[in-house]
Amino acid sequence: MKTGMELPVSTTRPETMFGDVAVAIHPDDSRYLHLHGKRVCHPFTGRLLPIITDEAVEPQMGTGAVKVTPAHNHVDYKLAQRHNLPLISVIAENGMMTAECGEWVQGLHRFLAREKVLAALKEKGLYRGAKEHCLVLPVCSRSGDVVEILLKNQWFIRSETIAQSALEAVESGSLKLIPQFYEKNWRTWLLNINDWCISRQLWWGHQIPAYRVMLPGSPDLGEKESDGLWVVGRTEVEARMKAAGMLGKSEQQLELVRDADVLDTWFSSSLFPFAALGWPHKTEDLQQFFPNNLLETGSDLLFFWVARMVMLGKQLTGELPFSQVFLHSLIHDAQGRKMSKSLGNVIDPLDVIHGAPLQVLQQKLKESNLSPRELVIGSEGLLQNFPQGIAESGSDALRFALCRYSAHGTSINLDMADMEKASHFCNKVWNALKFTFAALGEEFAPLDPEQVFPRFPMDQWIFSRLYHTAEYCAQHFENYKLHSVTNAIYLFWMQDFCSTYLESVKPILRSGDTVRLLSTQQTLYTCVDLALRLLSPFMPFLTEELWQRLPKTDLETSPSICVARYPSPEHLRHWCNPEEEANFLAAQQIIQVIRSMRATCQLTKARPTVYLACSETAPWAAYEKYQEPLQTLSLAGSVNLLPSSEEIELPLNCLAVKVNDHTSIYMDLQDLVDPHKELIKLTSQQQKLKQRLANLTEKLQKQNSLKAKMNHEQKISFIRSELQHIEQVFATFQKMAKKQDAGLTKEN
Repeated sequence: MKTGMELPVSTTRPETMFGDVAVAIHPDDSRYLHLHGKRVCHPFTGRLLPIITDEAVEPQMGTGAVKVTPAHNHVDYKLAQRHNLPLISVIAENGMMTAECGEWVQGLHRFLAREKVLAALKEKGLYRGAKEHCLVLPVCSRSGDVVEILLKNQWFIRSETIAQSALEAVESGSLKLIPQFYEKNWRTWLLNINDWCISRQLWWGHQIPAYRVMLPGSPDLGEKESDGLWVVGRTEVEARMKAAGMLGKSEQQLELVRDADVLDTWFSSSLFPFAALGWPHKTEDLQQFFPNNLLETGSDLLFFWVARMVMLGKQLTGELPFSQVFLHSLIHDAQGRKMSKSLGNVIDPLDVIHGAPLQVLQQKLKESNLSPRELVIGSEGLLQNFPQGIAESGSDALRFALCRYSAHGTSINLDMADMEKASHFCNKVWNALKFTFAALGEEFAPLDPEQVFPRFPMDQWIFSRLYHTAEYCAQHFENYKLHSVTNAIYLFWMQDFCSTYLESVKPILRSGDTVRLLSTQQTLYTCVDLALRLLSPFMPFLTEELWQRLPKTDLETSPSICVARYPSPEHLRHWCNPEEEANFLAAQQIIQVIRSMRATCQLTKARPTVYLACSETAPWAAYEKYQEPLQTLSLAGSVNLLPSSEEIELPLNCLAVKVNDHTSIYMDLQDLVDPHKELIKLTSQQQKLKQRLANLTEKLQKQNSLKAKMNHEQKISFIRSELQHIEQVFATFQKMAKKQDAGLTKEN
């Protein structure tokens, strides 16, 4: 540039000016078109710096002219590589300014040097002011110091070739990523991979087995670390032999200095699948356990660890370390936020297992390295998220609850209510076994499942449900859909077995019918035995404790449920009975309606007489077959089947509900309810539902989200169904009230 002209630049780090090697501008910036190809004089060193053009420069930022300091900035380093610029380090590892800066700032702390540089610029008349500027400042999480970018000699692995082999493994199907959508991320990362820096300047780790060779008096082997010869060896003796052979010198003439750097943790971890088994030696363990078939890990480690294991496995052994990778989601809190101590939403698995009162959680927070401000925010978060602390759930409940979340997305929103629900499920299983032990008695001799052929309808139904549960589990274990497996097991235990079968057989256990009793005992035993096995992978401690207490069949030789045969649908197929499941499904619909009628009338202890009228043969047969469970599970005094073709006079005070075109239910409420009081309750309930329906309808019209619309439509549909049911009940109570009033008038 001509004398007297100036090019103003903006910077947040004036102390790095001594390392500037150029000034960059955007090639299309009209303000600086006349400066293309020119040079500027550095205000302190006097060096002439080229003015370069690069499209990476953002003209709207600062003055649009950027000083280039490649030794202390990532972006500038890449720019320097493109323009073949030199590298000048001006900040040492101890944070002090180097000799490159000149004696007047050499040895000063970088932040003190900043103030001195600003003062010098003002003295020279070159300071043009300061403006506030938002930026991301890298700060060390331990020391709190600002992190500086420094140039260091490092060890790299050239990655392009080995990345290609890892990419081909997925594209050919040799390596399967689950969920499959991660294949796109895999391809993008490997196609744009950089060389892998594997050296770290840390106090701990695997020291790099590289030795710098020095030959006293030899001009060929320089004094700088980057110069000269480096050799790699398992030991210094091996490295010395290699160096002597390469240089044609005796071993005694050479001096070897081992590199002080250690290997990147991910490099060491990437060797684990085969190095832990004795590689490079052909050990028995290596031949038996490598390669493996499945790796399960977090999706955030796909490139840090998984891809690198694949690359090194292929490069060093010629084989993939595994054929499938199951990547689970990252766990967030119930609101979908990343867990952070400063938010007070961190859930320690040990606290879920053993429980932790709020005071303990707050004490843990105080013992962390949070700043006073973060500590206050974190404490408030703990109080908001865990006002009662964390309840003790146990490891089985924690494991089961986590597996019930779908791991095939990108995140899991962990809700402590789900931990509590899983803990209650453990109690339910325990109580179900307690009931079963009492029902079996001391003399019960169990049969093997393949020897069991149920005779009675409820036994046939529960065995068919157990078969389909085992089949569903087998299918979704293959797809690694653990949430589907755990949900199927949960529904079998809670709905099919505990709420339905156990309740239905209580009268049989009290009946004294020996044949029915023996069949029920065998069914109870077989169901809990196989259902515990299904549950065992998710709740190993609870299931082991209960399974050990069960009597064993003559064919059972397993010492533990962990190694016992897992239920296979092939061995249980003789229980598959779709017809019986369909029959009982029809009966369950009737049970639900009767229980809903009881709830509407608020019948808690009373067991009303129920009349079931059906005009079609098939459902009639189903109701007749399950008449006894119908009565037991609906909490009715009795359930009487009425062919609608017969004119049978029903009691006057019957609540009538039409189930479908061919079935109606009549509940005798004589002396059980006051129709006038029920009408008042129903009117109030009806008004509330209508108001809620109006509010939801209004909200539905304002919703833009498809998911929200569907959610509102489901709620609206449910309320309309409730209103329709109330109208039927209302009409019945009106008739009952009129009859009651007419009777009172007649008596008067």
